[in-house]
Amino acid sequence: MMATLQDRPGPQDGTATESPAFHALPAPQVLQALESAEDGLTGAEAARRLSIHGPNALPAGKGRHPLMRFLAQFNNALIYFMLAGALAAGLLGHLVDAGVILTVVLVNAVVGYLQEGKAENALNAIRSMISPRAAVLRDGLRVSVAMEDLVPGDVVLLEAGDRIPADLRILRARSLTVDEAILTGESVTASKHPDPVEAGAALGDRKSMLFSGTLVATGQGAGIVTATGLATEIGRISALLRGVEELTTPLLRQINAFGRRFTWFAFAGAAALFAFAVGLRGFGWEDALMAVVALAVGLVPEGLPAVITITLAIGVQRMAGRNAVIRHLPAVETLGATSVICSDKTGTLTRNEMTVRRLITAEEAQLVEGAGYDPGPVRLFASGSHHEPSMALIRAGLLCNDARLHRKGAEWQVEGDPMEGALVTLALKAPLVPEDERAARPRLDLIPFDAAHRFMATLHRAADGGGLILIKGAPERILEMSDRQETSHGPAPLDNAFWTNRIAAAAAEGERVLGFAMKRTDPGRTAIDFPDVESGLVFLGLAGFIDPPRDEARAAIAECHSAGIAVKMITGDHAATAQAIARQLGLAPEPRVLTGQELDRLDDAAFQRAAVETEVFARTSPEHKLRIVRALQAEGRVVAMTGDGVNDAPALKQADVGVAMGIKGTEASKEAAQMVLMDDNFASIVNAVHEGRTIHDNIRKVVGWTLPTNGGEAMAVILAILFNFAMPMTPVQILWINLILAATLGLVLAFEPSEPGVMKRSPRRPDAGLLTPFLVWRIVFVSALFTAMVLGIFFWAQAQGRDLATARTMVVNLLVVAEIFYLFNVRYLHMTSFTLTGVKGTGPVLGAIAVVVLAQLAFTYLPVMHAIFGSRPLTLADGVLIIAVGALSFLLLELEKRLIRPLFGDE
Repeated sequence: MMATLQDRPGPQDGTATESPAFHALPAPQVLQALESAEDGLTGAEAARRLSIHGPNALPAGKGRHPLMRFLAQFNNALIYFMLAGALAAGLLGHLVDAGVILTVVLVNAVVGYLQEGKAENALNAIRSMISPRAAVLRDGLRVSVAMEDLVPGDVVLLEAGDRIPADLRILRARSLTVDEAILTGESVTASKHPDPVEAGAALGDRKSMLFSGTLVATGQGAGIVTATGLATEIGRISALLRGVEELTTPLLRQINAFGRRFTWFAFAGAAALFAFAVGLRGFGWEDALMAVVALAVGLVPEGLPAVITITLAIGVQRMAGRNAVIRHLPAVETLGATSVICSDKTGTLTRNEMTVRRLITAEEAQLVEGAGYDPGPVRLFASGSHHEPSMALIRAGLLCNDARLHRKGAEWQVEGDPMEGALVTLALKAPLVPEDERAARPRLDLIPFDAAHRFMATLHRAADGGGLILIKGAPERILEMSDRQETSHGPAPLDNAFWTNRIAAAAAEGERVLGFAMKRTDPGRTAIDFPDVESGLVFLGLAGFIDPPRDEARAAIAECHSAGIAVKMITGDHAATAQAIARQLGLAPEPRVLTGQELDRLDDAAFQRAAVETEVFARTSPEHKLRIVRALQAEGRVVAMTGDGVNDAPALKQADVGVAMGIKGTEASKEAAQMVLMDDNFASIVNAVHEGRTIHDNIRKVVGWTLPTNGGEAMAVILAILFNFAMPMTPVQILWINLILAATLGLVLAFEPSEPGVMKRSPRRPDAGLLTPFLVWRIVFVSALFTAMVLGIFFWAQAQGRDLATARTMVVNLLVVAEIFYLFNVRYLHMTSFTLTGVKGTGPVLGAIAVVVLAQLAFTYLPVMHAIFGSRPLTLADGVLIIAVGALSFLLLELEKRLIRPLFGDE
């Protein structure tokens, strides 16, 4: 038994309840179930129901205090690591270094505070989509009420241009079409009618329902409110969005894990060294403490987190230049780990511009060139050729048509129905001049399109002065009304089997098909009605429409496949259309398709398998999209999800990288996403993935270049304590090396271009650590090499009779020179650096080396630097020796890369 309004809970309790299948009930039963009437509620009854159900509004997101939001930007291991480096520098009196690190921390926090997408913003963006006022019947009179005051049972009146204020069951409709793209993703408007539909119909097939937040495109209608607030479809999406937890990106997970392990390692090592120095070597505790401080300064790469942050920021700038705006900084790097891209179809993989692809008459079938509303230079027929039946069909499509095309800059835009706009473009390709054709055959009357009769008819005065009726609509319906077909020799008997086969063939290609017909009538007729067109028509032919795939999307999908990235289409469109587009895009030779209804019949295990194995998901709901993303993540995939509608927002937020459309996307989708495409182009996503992989490579290069220096410094300090000899460098000299190198050479690695073949590699595993096995080997090997070089030059200098300060100066210069040569080696992780391109470097590299050389000359020869750092001047022979040792290390490291790198595979 159906619940009554009195015992059915309303949305004010914060939960959206499952409403009856109003779309499957006849309108009188809906009125009865909602205890209403066609002339609406009384004012008193509406007030009573408002107290029960609460206002027709979505709850605002529970926003945090701005100060708490700002402080939250500091709550991750990356920031803790940077603050620890600043503290270490400050304790050693190096205030400039500490100040630089703290400035980077603050800038990072401000950027995160301003750019990071928050759930409350997405929810508030959804709330703004509901119409502020609505026309309703109260006490039998038409009145305007605030949207918040609508209640179940209210009768709402609608016209073209109105935003629908609540979920409605249609009572009356005339030529009513609605743009439901924000909920269903369909590129064409949906025709609406009051007749019941199947109880289990997908959202896009509920032709008897209107949904809150969608837009009336044409016609008029009236509907009874069935749900308000959180109980609406848009409210249900809002509830889904509130329930999605924000994910930690792979980079932050890796940095957090690395930071935790490194902290414990450094703490344990320092404590053990302190105990050894005091207990076994007899150091005084102050001397031992200074040794531990030297070790900490040598071991902690205080500049590394800052360089990683700057690398990400540079990636943001690069992506912005490729039409991808990043709203959440770590998402830059996450893109590089993407293994699955779930893409909407309409407007992303396709142009979102309906195009006539096929013309079929009784005598010929022709594929039409071009895509979108731009007619271009295309001419359908050669000059002087005879194609009278085709021209009659094209002319009928132009005249039985309410759309207009106009050019805005370099783009053509349609005013009106997209399919009618495509027919105007077809006429321009014929070529016909729309204004001249309309003037030569003026319209006298029309029967507007209505879902009940499934056609549109117009009456014209023909060029010969007679009357001409033109009809377009569902081909099956037009065929029912026709008894002849047009040929170049005049009307001939209708071949129903021929046309049925052609309709089926076009539909199998994913085309939406319209039929066209005509009828001659009396010259004096000025009006038409249904009896005038229900029989005796001459069938002109068929037009097949498609939302054409973007050319660049085909190439981008092929690049994804070569990079080991799976691409899945998730759309609200019909299965046949989606499969045809997927086939044209090269998604798979024969794309596998599952509909939302088929997904609903799968258990969790089967659903997870289907999410991995299926290329196309059609007629999907927001819950399906969210569940698909979660299923792929459960399989260990890093998922990028694209979308433009409110229905996409929960899945965008759940995905590792949510990608919203900047042109046609709703504010709700943009607020829920981490990245916004300014050109709504799938190819820009692939460009962003390419950039993300480059950024991750550069971060690995920064880590692989930075840590061996610290490792070499720390090992030298440890060996000095273990074997009780003078430390090769003082703490302040170690800090000088770290500062001058991190601020110059370390930073230039953030600007490195992509290595060749970056999109030929498989995506890295999301559970892969920041330090891969090869990188660990490289850090250990290079640290050992640098330690050997440091101790070798240190003991050699002392053996030559140099004083301790001079020997230490040689050690500092050798480490800096070795790092310059090592920079050239590490610029290429997957190939040799011993090439002309590799050796000559880039502008940033050469500029940074120039700065380092000048700094080292100052360190070595300026008296003020001698006073601060305890350095001493070196001879020219000393400089030549140091450079020769550095060059030898480069050759040795290139040999090591060639022999050892292949053993670790494609990391």
